[in-house]
Parts: sequence; structure tokens; C-alpha cells
Amino acid sequence: MPTDCNNPTVRFTPLSRREVLAQFDAGAISSDGGMILLREVDRRLNLLDRVNQLIPDPRDPLHIEHDQRTLLAQRVLAIACGWEDLNDHAMLRNDLVLQLASGRGGLDPKRPLASAPTLCRLENRIDRPACVAINKLLVELFIESHKTAPKEVVLDFDATDDPVHGKQEGRFFHGYYDGYCFLPLYVFAGEQLLCAYLRPADIDGAKHAWAILSLIVKRLRQAWPGVKIIFRGDSGFCRWKMLRWCDRHGVDYVVGLAKNKVLEKRSADLTARAQEAFEQTGRKQRLFGEFFYAAGTWDKQRRVIARIEHTDKGENPRFIVASLEGEGQQLYEETYCGRGGVENRIKEQQLGLFADRTSCHGFVANQFRLLLSSLAYVLIETLRRTALAGTELAKAQVTTIRLRLLKIGALVRHSVRRVVVHLSESFPMRELFQTLAATLSG
Repeated sequence: MPTDCNNPTVRFTPLSRREVLAQFDAGAISSDGGMILLREVDRRLNLLDRVNQLIPDPRDPLHIEHDQRTLLAQRVLAIACGWEDLNDHAMLRNDLVLQLASGRGGLDPKRPLASAPTLCRLENRIDRPACVAINKLLVELFIESHKTAPKEVVLDFDATDDPVHGKQEGRFFHGYYDGYCFLPLYVFAGEQLLCAYLRPADIDGAKHAWAILSLIVKRLRQAWPGVKIIFRGDSGFCRWKMLRWCDRHGVDYVVGLAKNKVLEKRSADLTARAQEAFEQTGRKQRLFGEFFYAAGTWDKQRRVIARIEHTDKGENPRFIVASLEGEGQQLYEETYCGRGGVENRIKEQQLGLFADRTSCHGFVANQFRLLLSSLAYVLIETLRRTALAGTELAKAQVTTIRLRLLKIGALVRHSVRRVVVHLSESFPMRELFQTLAATLSG
């Protein structure tokens, strides 16, 4: 069989006596047919249009090929479908489903979307005010997602490491993570993202959290004056000035408290009881107690709940500071431990949507990359929370939703009057896909 040097034949193990060959010559077939679902989610949120309005575009409209809104859509939708690298767009820009979902007028295989250098220039011209404005938009989207004011909002603050492997601005060595990294701060309310803020790693883990908490609380109170707000975080966010601010502004808190000799002494009786019970039964022991405590720098004493655990590996004490009323064990197990959900959300961001792909040289450009990942998360999370509610994928993670609903082979045929996206007849999620399409486009 003759071979086109631009379209080589791929040979596989024969089937019986027949050759098994593959060629990339089937035309306008996409591997991301489900991306059109995210197009409908964006249409409902008006997300990318609103982000576009927040970013100044200094280019002359008469001398550009790709408008800014299309560039944003191309980048965010590609990330949502698993294409994190700008180099992917060398070929991906020809994908007709991506052209369709990005909202550019008309489909044309001879007029591809933006190249990697064009997308790179977009990332590197973003300024700090635009990044702040996009984070504010995340809060607005959270407010708009509620038809009525909620009685209670729990704000989960958490930081994580974002390893870097070059000479990026703002990179520093972090002893705890034993490597060069950034230290992004995330704020979630349930599964909804309210803030994604990139920080250098040479700071205290709670740096700027107080200011962000203040801004979010102020906006939520403007929208919902009577809402009860709870600040929740691990011991890295236990700063007395932050707790004092919460006390003064009617914000409740449940925050981890790092163990020290004073806390261990105050809970020594519980520790001894747990150890004795374990030695008698051989079974794990968990006891709870509480007392009032203030570190030397604190402004006043606060309620501390101690969870003392003893297993075959020894004692394992944990402490939290709480302003909430209620039984200590319940506050620890149901309220404080509920923050484990935010760690899963961060994993979705970092691992599933490539928020750690901060390989630009400029710090602000990397902040924008974090936000591009965040916008992709907003689209998929909105799909999960609304259209997928009550289905088998209602609790699925981003990577599962991508695999089951977005990564679908699709053949695109278009004419002057219509665009038809042909999907596989044997697609396992066919009925769910049809339901979602009807729900989102209705």
C-alpha cells in the first residue's frame, strides 16, 4: 500500500491472515464529542463572556484573526477535556468540535483556531486586576447558583503545594514539601470554588487568607444579610488575629490547632484513659474532651476540643478551636472532619484539571493558568451539580465525568444550514447524554 509521508500507515499485529492498519485520514473526527455539553453549560452561566469582559484586550480589532473570547474558550474547554499543554493546540486547533464549542462563528477546517504562540501571548499579557476580577466572579457565580438565600455557608480554606521545575518568578524552596513550589490558596463552599489564589512559597500558610475571608464574607452578607457563615480550616489557618476578626464580625469558626506541650498536659487524663482502655481491650480507643485555652500571644481564651486516639501505633491526639455550640465529638467528627471534602476538590483541580501546570516564567501568567483550570472546574462542577444530580455520575470526580461523557469519538459534518455531530451508536452513556443535552439546551 502506498504511504503518504504526511499521513503514514500504522501497522499492528495481523488478524488471522489479514493486515491490520491504521491511518489518520478519516477527516473531521474529534475525540472530544462531549465537549458540546460544556458549551451548553457555559451558555447557561454566560461564564466565558463574563470573563472576557474582565480582561482588557489591547489589540487592534482590525488586525487580529482570533478574538479574545474564542481564545479563552479554546483554552478552558481543552483543559476540561484533558489537553493541558499549549503544544497540544498545534493539532487540536483543527478540531471541529472545539471550533463549535468555542463559539467562533462558522466551522472551517482551513481556518483553524489559535496556535500555541497566540494562546501563550494571551496568558502573558494578563494583569493582576484581571485575575482579582475573575476570582470575584467565582463568588458571584456561587451566589447566583442559589435561588433562595441559604441558612448557612461553610467556607473551606486550604493550601497546597504546586511544584515547579524551572526558574519561574516567585518560586521558593519549601521545607515541609521538600521542594521548590508555589503555595496556592483555595476557598470552597461545598464543591463550589470561590477563590483560587496563587502565592509564592516563602510565606506563612495563612498569608492573605484573612483578607480573602473578609472580602468573601462582605459580599455574601450583601447578598444574604442573615446567612450564618462558618470559617473552616486546618491548623495552618489558626491565627488569633483571624479568629478575633471572626469573633468581631459574627463569623463562626472551627479550625485545627497544632498540638503542643500545654495542650498535651491539659488532655493528659484523657490520654491515660485511652491508653489503659486499649491495653485492656486491644481495640482502638477514641475519647473526646474540651477546655478553654489561649496561647501566649492570643487575645483571649477560646474553646478547644481534644480528640484523643490510641491504637496499636500509639497515641494520636488532635485539637480544634471552635466558636460553635454543640457537643464536642459531633463538632469534631461531623463539622471539622467535613473539611476532608475540600482536599478531594483540590485533587480534582491539581490532578484532573492541571492547575499545577504553572510553567510560565511570569508569576501573574501562572496565576492566570490557575484560573483557567478553575474555570474548567466551574463548568464541570456545574454540570455535575445540576444536570447530573440524581444520576450515576452525581458524585463522580472530574476525571470520571471526562472519561464517561466528554471523551467521545465524533464525526462532524456541516453545511450552510446546519452542523451535525455524529456520535457512536454503541456509546454506553447514550441515554444519559441525550437527557443532559435536552436539559442543558432547554
